[in-house]
Amino acid sequence: MKFLVKWLLNGAIVSLLLLYYAEIPLLTGIAAATVLTVVAYFLGDQLILRSTNNAIATFADAVLAIVYLWAAAYWMNWNLNLGEILVITAILGIAEWFLHRYVFNDSRFMRKTAA
Repeated sequence: MKFLVKWLLNGAIVSLLLLYYAEIPLLTGIAAATVLTVVAYFLGDQLILRSTNNAIATFADAVLAIVYLWAAAYWMNWNLNLGEILVITAILGIAEWFLHRYVFNDSRFMRKTAA
């Protein structure tokens, strides 16, 4: 269920912004968002978030998004510049922070930190 929520959130943000900035077909945007979501879920949420905290996992997701979008834009010849990639990543990072905090906030996914 948590993956589905992440996929819907990331899919909406990434695919719509790719449509706007790079003027790519809708299915291409959905496919790109799906690949990013799968990698971010398993690497960022299942590995990093479980062993660290929300801030580190969100930062890792943002770095992953920058690298992935840059590589996809390069290989797919999308008209997407670094500024647009950073805007997509910033919006995605804010959404991820809330997702980690409110959806993934249970003891199986979040390490308790001493305050």
